[in-house]
Amino acid sequence: MDKNIYLKPFWTSNPVTVLVLGICSALAVTVKLEAACVMAISVTLVTGFSSLLVSLLRNTIPNRIRIIVQLIVAALFVILVEQVLKAYVYEVSKQLSVFVGLIITNCIIMGRIEAFALGNKPFPSFVDGIANGAGYGVILVVIAFFRELLGSGSIFGFKIIPDAAYQAGYMNNGLLILPPMALILVGCIVWIQRSINKDLQEK
Repeated sequence: MDKNIYLKPFWTSNPVTVLVLGICSALAVTVKLEAACVMAISVTLVTGFSSLLVSLLRNTIPNRIRIIVQLIVAALFVILVEQVLKAYVYEVSKQLSVFVGLIITNCIIMGRIEAFALGNKPFPSFVDGIANGAGYGVILVVIAFFRELLGSGSIFGFKIIPDAAYQAGYMNNGLLILPPMALILVGCIVWIQRSINKDLQEK
C-alpha cells in the first residue's frame, strides 16, 4: 500500500488547509481543546468506517443512487458516535451541539468516499478515511490549543497561565474565542504551510 495514502492528508493534501474542507466546524468547535479533540476523533472514526463500509459495498451499489447510499452510511456512523458521546461525555456533546449531526454532510467524508472508497479495496479505503479524518483533526487541535490558551488561559479546562501573570497586567485575549479569529488562525497555518512547501520546492 502506498504510504502517501496516510501521509499526504497531514500535509500536502490536508483537508482543511489545502482542500479547504470542513472549515465551518473548524471555526465553531475550537474554542475549547476538549471539544475539538472529541470532534476530531468523531470525524476520524466516521470517515474511516464510512469509507470501509462503502468500499465493501461498492460493487453492489447502483450508480444512480450512490450518493443516497453514501449519506445513509455516513448517517449510520454519525448516529452511533452521537449516542456514545451522549452516554459517556454528555457535557462535551452539548458543547458540540448540532455539529456532531452535521458530520453527515461533512465534505471530507463524502469526498473521500466518492474519490477513493468507491474505487479501492476496503483496507486502503479505511486507512485513507482515517488519515484524512486525522489530518482534519490535527488542524482542529492546533487551532483549539491556541484559542483556549490565549483566549481563556487554560488547556482542557485547567488553568495554565498563573495568577502572577494577571497581577502583572496580563489579560486573556477575548477576541480569540470569537469565530473570526479561528478563521485567521487557519489562514496563518495555510501561510506557514505554503511557505514551507515553497522553500522545499526551491531547494
